[in-house]
Amino acid sequence: MPNTPPTPDPVAATATRLARAASLWTWTGQARPSFAAKPQPNQESVWDYPRPPRLAPDAREVIVRVGGVEILRTVRALRLLETASPPSWYLPLADAVGAAFVPAVGSSHCEWKGSARYWTLVAGGVRLERAAWSYDAPLAPYEALRGYVALYPTNAECLVNGERVRPQDGGFYGGWVTNEIVGPWKGGPGSGGW
Repeated sequence: MPNTPPTPDPVAATATRLARAASLWTWTGQARPSFAAKPQPNQESVWDYPRPPRLAPDAREVIVRVGGVEILRTVRALRLLETASPPSWYLPLADAVGAAFVPAVGSSHCEWKGSARYWTLVAGGVRLERAAWSYDAPLAPYEALRGYVALYPTNAECLVNGERVRPQDGGFYGGWVTNEIVGPWKGGPGSGGW
């Protein structure tokens, strides 16, 4: 009988991958640093979000407009909650105006979610290059992100229950800043080690 290698345990492999990625960070949501703002009632501290991040379904109405044209409306959002960052909102592509999302060149890699592809948003005479991203084959345990897209709220008008979203500092991260969260959050000067 030939020697066959043992079948790898995918659950153990995922746990090892996530633990290794978390070990690279100082803050993992276990305790708030002394410089963190204290949340008031109905607020969340970005320092209480976990690392590895957690996906949280959100049934609030989200509307996205580009050039004054609505390109997405949903009540089926997923918020990705990660230590020291405003939530990234993932929205179902099935609820989007498909013609507004044009495949863009390039990709990136996230230690948690895997390889991302980019989208250019086109509507209302406006073209926003690489303004959205998605995961065609997200890594465990983020498989729920398949078929969802996240947007940089820098130039698109993004609303959560009517509140205009503000972009996360720095331009690299795609967090959505709303009145319900307190920081400070990564992205601004001096936040590189968070």
